[in-house]
Amino acid sequence: MWVTCLRDNLSRGLSSVSRAVSSRSMLPVTQNVLLESDNGQLKITATNTEISISTWIGAQIENEGAVTVPARILTDYINALSGEAVNIDLLTDPERVKIICGSSDATINGIDANQFPPIPPVSGGPSTVIPAASFRSSLERVIVAAATDDSRPVLTGVKIELAESSYTLAAADGFRLAVEKGSLSNEIAEDVGIIVPAKTLSELERLLSDGSENVEMSVDSESRSAKFKLDSSEIVTSLVQGTFPDYGKLIPENQSTVITVDSNKIKQASRAASIFARDGSNIVRFVVEKNDESENDSVVKVLSKAEEMGENENSITAVVRGPATKVAFNSKFLLDVLNVLDGKELIIEADSSSSPGVFRSESNPEYKHIVMPMFVQW
Repeated sequence: MWVTCLRDNLSRGLSSVSRAVSSRSMLPVTQNVLLESDNGQLKITATNTEISISTWIGAQIENEGAVTVPARILTDYINALSGEAVNIDLLTDPERVKIICGSSDATINGIDANQFPPIPPVSGGPSTVIPAASFRSSLERVIVAAATDDSRPVLTGVKIELAESSYTLAAADGFRLAVEKGSLSNEIAEDVGIIVPAKTLSELERLLSDGSENVEMSVDSESRSAKFKLDSSEIVTSLVQGTFPDYGKLIPENQSTVITVDSNKIKQASRAASIFARDGSNIVRFVVEKNDESENDSVVKVLSKAEEMGENENSITAVVRGPATKVAFNSKFLLDVLNVLDGKELIIEADSSSSPGVFRSESNPEYKHIVMPMFVQW
């Protein structure tokens, strides 16, 4: 027998790499996962040539070997088994694996491991260590603002800047911008500025739920690829080439009106408004009414309407510093930012109906999310 491992561990390992499996490719082998023995563990790798994900699971290894197996059938079959231990034997002529688990016995045809695309080494460039928990939180709040269409490829990525002992993440899609700054575990030797595909960082965020304490980030000497190493997994990705917008110039410095509002109430009101906004050009209006006698008793009205369906209005008590104002936002963009902000209170900064809104919270002091306004008839 080549490899013996726990079925649950194998299932989790296959799930970890699944998003890197190519769904459509001129190379059939990229629809497979690579199984190989590696220092007494079973290493599982998948790649679509742009991103590669590898994970290691504990196993009893009888002898060295490697093979690629169709990812979908292997994953579905392992998940359908009920036994605890999985025994995998490596067969040749042709390449295939024999899988025994309890009373179940299957043979799955594979492809020679030598045909699997090599994972490019990431070396020669700077590297650093980032606390996993804070980095995962930052990714969650920033990735949401990255573009999902390829009309401007550079905007489908997240700008990562490393300097001294801090990192900065920035994402923008032309309608919104999210920026967050965090701390590195050690000081980096040289400044780094790269654009990582948002899809890669979404996978990294998912893998960071494995309990890793740190993420080791490395960049190759030509800034063409990067590697993120966790306790039992790693991601190697191609980097987006191009010039990211100068996002610092897009952050308003002085907003005349600052609104502090209960987080749960503004989220509930915005969700309710979004129901009507779906049939009303996705417009949600904020009307800020200032109480001149006490700024603590001011009101934010959240409104939306659809000509044929009806309308919605919700008034929320807020603390308002500065003049009364009004501004309209795309309901999806509004909900996206509200859903990633933590804390009991949210802070919304606005200037006028034609100026962007800035969203932040005291729980995430290094995070800012800028949303462009929608121009409406008031």
